[in-house]
Amino acid sequence: MTTIPAERLDKLVARWQIVQGALAQGADQESYVRLSREFAELDPIVATITALRKAVREREDLQQLIDDPAADPDMTSLAEAELGELDPKIEELELRLKLQLLPKDAADEKSAILEVRAGTGGEEAALFAGDLFRMYQRYGDRMGWKVNVLSASESATGGYKEIIANITGKGVFARLKFESGVHRVQRVPETEAQGRIHTSAATVAVLPEAEEVDIKIDDKDLRIDVFRASGPGGQSVNTTDSAVRITHLPTGLVVSQQDEKSQHKNKAKAMKVLRARLYEMERAKRDAERAQDRRSQIGTGDRAERIRTYNFPQGRVTDHRIGFTTHQLPYVLEGAPALDEIIDALVTDYQTRQLAAMQEEAHA
Repeated sequence: MTTIPAERLDKLVARWQIVQGALAQGADQESYVRLSREFAELDPIVATITALRKAVREREDLQQLIDDPAADPDMTSLAEAELGELDPKIEELELRLKLQLLPKDAADEKSAILEVRAGTGGEEAALFAGDLFRMYQRYGDRMGWKVNVLSASESATGGYKEIIANITGKGVFARLKFESGVHRVQRVPETEAQGRIHTSAATVAVLPEAEEVDIKIDDKDLRIDVFRASGPGGQSVNTTDSAVRITHLPTGLVVSQQDEKSQHKNKAKAMKVLRARLYEMERAKRDAERAQDRRSQIGTGDRAERIRTYNFPQGRVTDHRIGFTTHQLPYVLEGAPALDEIIDALVTDYQTRQLAAMQEEAHA
């Protein structure tokens, strides 16, 4: 049987029964939502526990038959064959249960704020930042998410010095959270006459979107400045003071927003980004495993601090954290299933490390 204590499994089944009964009896709207969410989490776990315990009982019955010297030889052979099929099934169910019982990241189901910035490499870095943003935009479209640009600072050649977007949908953060870090590109720029390969970088930060209930911001902790929005070269693009700069005084975080003509809309967008950044800082304090603030999460944008390399001459993408390589670079940038392969590998690696830690704790 699984190394997970039977008492823990019994408590989960008992809690599932209580929640199921409470839902059947009816509850007020707030309680119903909370109980429904808990039931949705418990139900697949209890289904696995039930299937595993049934399989274990079958194995015990088969083993008893095999060990019985008075048993018919034909029945014994049949039992041995069934046991051979049952053992892998039990191993699979045990692994599934362990994965289901891994500590959940409370932010996994949340939408996310995506920030992409050009790092080392000038205009080529800005073009690459644009490539990365479009990769996530296409991936979001394929996943059925909504991608809404909050602010963008374009470069002279059509890339982005910085672009920030709100990606809304179920489980956005769970799929994109491992994308945070420095992404490096190796390719020959269109302006390179000698055909030399250049290396540049862009930083990606993925922050869980925070609701007002997640993070409380006191008005007295904010300094809000309004100013006239400006376009390329400092030219005025608005005749009113509609741009907004919000400074969070306790942390020094500053968010500026000028894409909208309405001061009210710019302030709302800036507050959304500020709330997400503050929420991530709080998460970093609470979670020792991810104990890093935004700046350490994305690094300085230097080429040496890379988590992933996109090598165009070789058509190769390598994630250096797990040593994963695929030669489907064009399909990765299209946000196709090739990007899913990388994300799946990162999730699997994370879960494997969690399982190893759980095993160590069990034997400690």
